[in-house]
Parts: sequence; C-alpha cells; structure tokens
Amino acid sequence: MKKLALGLLLASIAGAACAADLPAAPSPAYTKAPAVVSPVVNWTGFYIGAVGGYASENTSDPLGIKGGFAGGTVGYNWQFGTIVAGLEADGAWADVSNSTTIAGITVAAKVDALATLRGRVGVAFDQVLFYGTGGLALADTTVSASALGVTFSDSKTLTGWTVGAGAEWMFMPHWSLKAEYLYRSFGGQTFFAAQFPPGIATGTLNVNSGQVGVNFHF
Repeated sequence: MKKLALGLLLASIAGAACAADLPAAPSPAYTKAPAVVSPVVNWTGFYIGAVGGYASENTSDPLGIKGGFAGGTVGYNWQFGTIVAGLEADGAWADVSNSTTIAGITVAAKVDALATLRGRVGVAFDQVLFYGTGGLALADTTVSASALGVTFSDSKTLTGWTVGAGAEWMFMPHWSLKAEYLYRSFGGQTFFAAQFPPGIATGTLNVNSGQVGVNFHF
C-alpha cells in the first residue's frame, strides 16, 4: 500500500508539472462596441402649429401701419434626399394699424387678419431645414375717417403675393421651431364707394414681417 500511495503521489506531481509547462489559453480578442448612430430626421409628412410675429408697412407715410399678429399653421412636406418641398397655409388675427389727424379729420387704417398660402423649397441638414417660400397673401383691412363726431368706416379683403425665407429646427421627435421673414405686397382697393361715390382708391400696400412658430409633425 505504501508503494501504491507513493506511486500515485509521484504521478500527481509529474502531471502538475506538465500542466504548468503548457501555454496559457489565449484571451478573447477585444472588440470595440459599435457606435450608436442617431436616426436621420425625415421631414416628409403633415404638420400643424402656432405662429406669431410683427409686421410693418414699407413706407415713410405718416399713416404707415405696424403691429403684431398671432395664429396657426398647417402644411405638408415631401423629402427627396436632402431636398424638401412642401405646401403651407397660415392664418392670423392681427392688430397692424396706425392713425393720423390732418385738418381736423382723423384717418385710421388697420389690418385685422393676415393669411398666406405658400410653397416651400429648401435643403435639410438632418435636424435643420433652410428654405425659400412664396405664394398668395391675403389681408382683411379696415379704413375709417372721423370728423365732428361722425365716423365712416369701410372694410375690404386685399389680395397679393408674398416671398421670403426661413429656417426650421427639429429639436426633438415630432417637434420643430421655425423663424422666417416674409415680404407681402397687396394690390390697392377702393374704399367708401358707397358713402362717397366713386370712393377713395388706395395704392399698393407693402409689408415686411418677421415671425416665429412651433410645429408638431405627424
């Protein structure tokens, strides 16, 4: 038994020595974790939003109108690569007005509402869109005259065109902020035709406006 135990002990020592001489198992190769890539923004789709801004008539006339407006926007975009094209309509309540008194007669003009229907074409840099825009412009306008306690007023809807440019930023999924400039030009109208035939004809109304808005994209 002693010889058997001694033999087993010697065999164990020899096996351990052989195992120590064996090369260590190779460690697994290092693999870098894949980079997380943020999804590219797609501007295609329908959107609605709110808009507000300030408008000023492009004139040195003492009756040049100016003031603020606020309303809503609806639109749809199509994206082709980096090119984005779309249609947009907006409407706003407005208080763009002024008044002056000449020879005891106070004359006032006010734009009560503004609206546009425009095309947009631009270039998208992922979350940021730069674009040009242009189309139809409308303005509900009231002109009044007061003298000796008597006031006459007349309202007309002016039609014209608008061009401008802007930038829009998709700051989070489905939500964007925009800022744009619009130049609006409206044709003249004849006011007070019923009260004082043949009425008083007005000239072209040219308005500069800057506006900001927030949109929700579906």
